[in-house]
Amino acid sequence: MEGIFQVVLDLIEIWGYPAILIGMALESANIPIPSELIFGFAGYLVFLGRLDFNLAVTAGVIGGLLGSILSYSVGYYGGPNFVMKYGRYIFLSKKNVTKAQKWFDQYGLITVLVARLLPVVRTFISLPAGFARVNFLKFIVYTILGSVPWTIALIYIGMLLGENWHTMHTIGHEISLVVASGLFILGIYYIIRKGQTT
Repeated sequence: MEGIFQVVLDLIEIWGYPAILIGMALESANIPIPSELIFGFAGYLVFLGRLDFNLAVTAGVIGGLLGSILSYSVGYYGGPNFVMKYGRYIFLSKKNVTKAQKWFDQYGLITVLVARLLPVVRTFISLPAGFARVNFLKFIVYTILGSVPWTIALIYIGMLLGENWHTMHTIGHEISLVVASGLFILGIYYIIRKGQTT
């Protein structure tokens, strides 16, 4: 996979936004390309002034949405048996799919939103949503709502780290947990403030 990762980085350096979009589409379609890698490098290019922050975020969110729709469609039309039988040909781990399925079974549709902030689960959560044939419009809305803060946070962190952006890849899961915790705290703070003003 390291060879594939390097190809992704090279394409982002050459093609910019379209490569970010394609990379995130692949990641969200269950190809294990870490979003920390894609967004970390994108943030570094923003730091260098070679990419615009807002356009990089937009490309990432659109790519993630397209990949999620593809994954949802595979789950919807193929079902669990199809995915378990043929998933190994596209690096789909039965263990990871099962983990995402357990999350979805426990928490339902809201998992589509929350799982975007969690290591491993976020890549595969669209499959059980497709298995369950959840409402497609709600799936789209929850996917976008979960993807936007995640995308903004990771690109921003990559921008702040600058030359050291690659540390996001080496400690990817830890970064994921920190970002998820921070966004959760911000969400609670927003709810409390909103309650105080009403």
